[in-house]
Amino acid sequence: MKAALVGDIGGTNARFALWRANELHAVQVFATADHTSPEQAIEAYLREQGIARGELAAVCLAVAGPVDGDEFRFTNNHWRLSRKAFCQALQVDHLLLINDFSAMALGMTRLREGEYREVCPGVADPARPALVIGPGTGLGVGSLLRLGEQRWLALPGEGGHVDLPVGNAREAAIQQQISRRIGHVSAETVLSGGGLVRLYQAICSLDGETEQYRTPAQITDAALAGDPVALTVIEQFCRFLGRVAGNNVLTLGARGGVYIVGGVIPHFTELFLRSGFAESFADKGCMSSYFAGIPVWLVTAEFSGLLGAGVALQHVLEH
Repeated sequence: MKAALVGDIGGTNARFALWRANELHAVQVFATADHTSPEQAIEAYLREQGIARGELAAVCLAVAGPVDGDEFRFTNNHWRLSRKAFCQALQVDHLLLINDFSAMALGMTRLREGEYREVCPGVADPARPALVIGPGTGLGVGSLLRLGEQRWLALPGEGGHVDLPVGNAREAAIQQQISRRIGHVSAETVLSGGGLVRLYQAICSLDGETEQYRTPAQITDAALAGDPVALTVIEQFCRFLGRVAGNNVLTLGARGGVYIVGGVIPHFTELFLRSGFAESFADKGCMSSYFAGIPVWLVTAEFSGLLGAGVALQHVLEH
């Protein structure tokens, strides 16, 4: 029997696994910078698993960006993919490409106890959409609709590229500082790994502080060590994330809850949980009361995107 493979490809890492019996097996992570193409990375994975070309029946890849047409260019890394060339090169019978945050959203349907933490208390309305938002190499946004028992629909989108929302004069000044450097300021411009550096530079400029740090890791480590400027940066990051998440909740009517995913927040989880995220999340003037009872969770599961790719592939194979 031929194997099925799933992948979750981000800007920095590509995660691959075999999909058997509705579960992940043999998960491995590859740095995208180490390979010239997804085909090359998958070939390396297959060699390690002892699987030859022609032995894959189906592949589902979760990728960052719109997935229309034959050609796909990855948003946050140097890879490109042609569906036709991919299937020929790896001798694959069927290739399914899905938006990475559609996969992440579907992965939320497989969360287990201990794989998430409560940020805002509430009770999810299963008849309403849920929001999935994740700061990582970029800012991913997706939504999830329940269609019935064990049936879900994930809606792709590019909500990470909306304009950065500001809620007060201080945030407007920060936005202007960043705009002077790069022009248009999207939510992803600030709410991503690289965004921490832009936010730090803007705050240092506004407050007359000397810049000491050059990388997101340095800023995060400094905040965890109690550096007041770095703590201000992390706090503002969390507040901007709250505003973006709140805007998406209003747009979607996402009373099904909010899942925060991605690689950035886990580096400073406790600071995030004590931050002004929840305050900014519901800071919507006359609509602030709308947010009462909407639960927000911080997801700590390691391979939700891969699981979601498997859920999507399983749905195709069964129908």
